[in-house]
Amino acid sequence: MKRTLKRSQASRSGRAGLQKTHTARRPMASNVNISAIMAARQAEGFHQGFDQGYSWGRSSAIINHAPPQVANIWDLRVLFIMSGKGVPYSPIDQAVYEALRETVKECYVTQPNGPILELVDRLMPNLVLVLEGMELPTGIVDLIRERGIHTAIWFTDDPYYVDVTEVLAPHYDDVFTLELNCVEFYKACGCQRVHYLPLGANPAVFRPQPVGEPYRKDVSFIGSAYWNRVAFVNELAPVLMESNSMVSGWWWERLPHLKRLAGRIQPGIWLTPEETAKFYYGSRIVLNLHRSHDDDSYNCNKRKIEAFSVNPRTFEIAASGAFQMTDERSDLLNFYTPGEEVITYHSPSDCMEKIRHYLTHEDERREIAFRSLRRTLAEHTYHKRIQSMLATLFTS
Repeated sequence: MKRTLKRSQASRSGRAGLQKTHTARRPMASNVNISAIMAARQAEGFHQGFDQGYSWGRSSAIINHAPPQVANIWDLRVLFIMSGKGVPYSPIDQAVYEALRETVKECYVTQPNGPILELVDRLMPNLVLVLEGMELPTGIVDLIRERGIHTAIWFTDDPYYVDVTEVLAPHYDDVFTLELNCVEFYKACGCQRVHYLPLGANPAVFRPQPVGEPYRKDVSFIGSAYWNRVAFVNELAPVLMESNSMVSGWWWERLPHLKRLAGRIQPGIWLTPEETAKFYYGSRIVLNLHRSHDDDSYNCNKRKIEAFSVNPRTFEIAASGAFQMTDERSDLLNFYTPGEEVITYHSPSDCMEKIRHYLTHEDERREIAFRSLRRTLAEHTYHKRIQSMLATLFTS
């Protein structure tokens, strides 16, 4: 019996040993898996870090080799009257003022409800430039002209407010519009000197810059939810769902696929230009979708004047060093070469196909963004626009 007991104890001891040995091996297998996962994450992090560093380095080189924003200082005294409309016009006010201040010898600024006539009488400027002018009484403009002071207005929202601006335009010596198709319209309103001058980018704000993970998206769109945009983005739901995407701006709560795209839609938010620029640079693809000229909401265009020209977002995305995909407008060819500096699409299905293509063609996407940044800094900043305006006013 003693032998049997010993044999039984040994048997149990052996089984226990086997169990202990088996248990001890499990963590080893787990450690192998964790090591593999960590190695994969490290490789992915290295790839992302290299990509971000390369993009930042190339973008910085383009900025450093760009031509100077101001070629010469104009010997002029300018009084600039801002739009006075606040958000979202205030960034344009600021960009124009900063460009003027660096381009002319003397620049003064005021709001449309400021002591304008007192300033005019004291300064006797060579030019009074008004941005948009909807908050400035036309009677004041008439009094400025009676003093022999040259006046000019720059309309920033054509053709979406022509029902209002057609009344304002004839009170100025020169009219500038960002919409090519509105030049003849203002001439028909009795304006003698009408010029096409698009807006641009402010490179002090819209620029390549290192950004953190919250700003890094596969696909992003920032802008108000006009109805044509709502319909378009709704069709993009499949590709937005399968990627790290973001759509942000006013009125997006009316998107039919809002619940389906929860977490990707940020309704009722107006991002500052500084925040917007970070999302632009941090996004692999930035979508640009122009508003429709015949949208029945938030539109003062009863004649349904069609828009040919690009929006300011076109230049701001490019100046941020971002890869841009935009809908087609006929005037785009005057600013960027499609396929080389910007990618265009003509339908939701075409847009989705190109999104999927460029998300998997990193080098191609990146080179297009570099070319776009280079051309924007050379041709499409507010400094360049102000130089063009002054040349039109004082050398033609």
